[in-house]
Amino acid sequence: MMYNVMYTIRPAGGKTMGTKVRKQVYIEQDQDRLLSRLSAETGLSEAEIIRQAIDRHTRGAPLLRRDLAVWQEERAFIQQLIHQGRVPGHRTWQREELHER
Repeated sequence: MMYNVMYTIRPAGGKTMGTKVRKQVYIEQDQDRLLSRLSAETGLSEAEIIRQAIDRHTRGAPLLRRDLAVWQEERAFIQQLIHQGRVPGHRTWQREELHER
């Protein structure tokens, strides 16, 4: 059974730090070991480290959103090139020569 719980954290002094939403995530075993080590080294909770990582990730760059229309335009362009067929003439280089440069 999974519970979605919202709660308010009130530290000593009674000031509200914000409303938290409980999330369940799955991470790789090496990430779990790293998270545990970071928590022990910094004295921060694992949850706080995850929150800070999310903040850093979203602050640095906007979330990338896939724009299907852009991909469809690109695909149409590629199809147009394919339908043109071979380019007249031939290349004067071999693939292996590119690796020698």
